[in-house]
Amino acid sequence: MRILFLGDLVGRVGRTAVIEQLPELVESNQLDFVIVNGENAASGFGITETILQDVLDAGADVVTTGNHVWDQRDTLVYIERQDRLLRPVNYPSGTPGRGAHLFTARNGARVMVANVMGRVYMDALDDPFAAIDNVINGCPLGDVADAIIVDMHAEATSEKQAMGHFLDGRVSLVVGTHTHVPTADHQILENGTAYMSDAGMCGAYDSVLGMDKEEPVNRFQRKIPSSRFTPATGDPTICGVAIETDDRTGLAERVAPLRIGGRLEPVIPSFWPNGA
Repeated sequence: MRILFLGDLVGRVGRTAVIEQLPELVESNQLDFVIVNGENAASGFGITETILQDVLDAGADVVTTGNHVWDQRDTLVYIERQDRLLRPVNYPSGTPGRGAHLFTARNGARVMVANVMGRVYMDALDDPFAAIDNVINGCPLGDVADAIIVDMHAEATSEKQAMGHFLDGRVSLVVGTHTHVPTADHQILENGTAYMSDAGMCGAYDSVLGMDKEEPVNRFQRKIPSSRFTPATGDPTICGVAIETDDRTGLAERVAPLRIGGRLEPVIPSFWPNGA
């Protein structure tokens, strides 16, 4: 099975690039399943229901989030009717929405997607390891699910790596989000789980994490805010990670980064039909 995960959409330029280019990516590369992290899609803070629907209509099967999930206050309401929008699974019991769900891919395969948030330098949610363990135990790979994808939304690389090793052999992919910088450590771990510390963002890289440079630089220098953070409006780059899984085991056979457009060196997975 061929699966694509795209990193955090940041602002109008990031979401527009994905909405415009994802349909062709899905069709020309015969993608079976697409996950997009959309927590910064609405002016950098959260995601509206209209934007969510636009991303789904473009070809995303699931949209994950993170610490900005509730920045658009109406998300607390519409998330209950949008089962393809996930919030971190380790929010306390009774939080609106869901953190994991079993979906059907284009090829008919069963794909479990789980969204979890780290605790190091982040909000103190419930234990992410225990929360994910509970999800996987209830939907084991190769039995109930043909593939399992985990979006580990976290600040600390060490916590992301620990989650990768914790789940090695039990899920198809553990991919980090939140820090908006694509890492060069894509790999298949010892027991067959694909891993990447951060998928990067879909947004303008002539920026500070997708935001217009002036205000972040000012705050680092003066420690005094002078205006709100606003998403950068430069040329966007689409960043993510692609995997191919074994149809029998659900474990990863291939993993590669994806980078299209903008300022970063372009990379297309070599195992895609249009790959280099």
